Amino acid sequence: MSKTETNQEVAAAKAGMDAKTARKYLQEGRLPSEKEPDRTWRTRSDPFERVWEEVREQITANAGLEAKTLFEALQRKYPGEFADGQLRTLQRRLKQWRATEGPEKEVFFGQQHVAGRLGQSDFTHMAKLGITIDRQSFGHLLYHFVLPYSNWEAASLCYSESFESLSEGLQNALWELGGAPLEHRTDRMSLAVNNTSEEREFTVRYDALMRHYGMRGQKIQTGKPNENGDVEQRHYRLKRAIDQALLLRGGRDFSSTDEYKQFLRALLVQLNAGRRERLRHEMQYLRPLPSGRLEGLRRERVKVDSGSLIYVERNVYSVHSRLIGERVEARVGAERIEVWYAGRKVEDLPRLRGRGKHRVDYRHIIDWLVRKPGALENYRYREELFPTSRFRMVWDALRETAPLRANKRYLEILELAAKEGEARVDEALRCLLEQGEMGEGKLNAQAVRALLHEAAALPPATAIGVMPVSLAAFDELLGEVPEVTQ
Repeated sequence: MSKTETNQEVAAAKAGMDAKTARKYLQEGRLPSEKEPDRTWRTRSDPFERVWEEVREQITANAGLEAKTLFEALQRKYPGEFADGQLRTLQRRLKQWRATEGPEKEVFFGQQHVAGRLGQSDFTHMAKLGITIDRQSFGHLLYHFVLPYSNWEAASLCYSESFESLSEGLQNALWELGGAPLEHRTDRMSLAVNNTSEEREFTVRYDALMRHYGMRGQKIQTGKPNENGDVEQRHYRLKRAIDQALLLRGGRDFSSTDEYKQFLRALLVQLNAGRRERLRHEMQYLRPLPSGRLEGLRRERVKVDSGSLIYVERNVYSVHSRLIGERVEARVGAERIEVWYAGRKVEDLPRLRGRGKHRVDYRHIIDWLVRKPGALENYRYREELFPTSRFRMVWDALRETAPLRANKRYLEILELAAKEGEARVDEALRCLLEQGEMGEGKLNAQAVRALLHEAAALPPATAIGVMPVSLAAFDELLGEVPEVTQ
């Protein structure tokens, strides 16, 4: 200010100080802040001086101890000596000790990514987003693949961290991308990494998948998720983007899994749109894809037991009774299980999630159930023989009205569903139940068959008859209303 004004008095006035003070600062050539010495002394006595050595020994032995935990321990040991308001003092003291004398902290070194060198993948759970299918809770995961250089990403819906999900998700990503990086890194998932032996680094199936696409497998160190940090960070960003898109959509419910998959696909296209330039540069260094995909199905030879059942991954599936006693090949995929016999696919079943589950199709065994109706009473998988709630209602009604013949009558209706169509029989049962036809002579296969032949006469489920209401009933309830006098 003194260099731009004509005299020091004017400069001092504009700076908001006395002219003598301004003249003193100019003579010394230092600002007031430069003249103040650094304070190295305490203005108050240290309330933790007497116990500090004890505290220091504790945090040296257990570096993870928090100041609040130590403070509460001191209050219990020395009652009345430390007030709650002194917690902040101990927190500052510990912070300074950790910065000057505490243990060393791990250093993370930022990596320079090279185009076309590396792809990372991992599974991430989606439960916290609260997505539902047809208003039913939808537990699922996403297989997530990322190129760290361009941040291009792809995701596939799956239900478990299986090799089939990894193989299908990775191959979907590579074929959508149109090339393969030189290396592929995962965490130490047991489906890819052989954690139980040092003789072989990766599992046989994962190693074959890497060779097929000319990639070199990598794994992170135990307890070092930061080594797969790009895909871990993209997990967070992708789920945040999905959450925002769901809010913009106005709902988290989808009519089907196909609709949900289309939603994810459209979102990923949008996210990848801003990465075109870096991806275009990276594509020059990616390896070309092989002539075709590698079959990701796991093959397992199983025998069909006397109950027309096979056991795959500790789950039970029914097949046609013609195959009893034969050995079939189960080809296990991420979402489906194909059953092959003599080079021909005989069944295509949805894969069950978890263990100890069962899926029994009544169409496979209905012929023999009709011949052995008594087996229904205590059949282990009897609940699987009620395709809809109406079938169960019919079974319960028959047990009440004709307990001795309930099994036979119900199985005849179920056989009709297998031959004439489950949906048609279900509609016929709806009409019989609405009409109150619950007697033994009226609730049987003959009555259902008669309705099926008169399909045009079946009223739709939306046809609801409402009886007219007499308003006189309300007058009787209210009684006589007294006249209101002015």
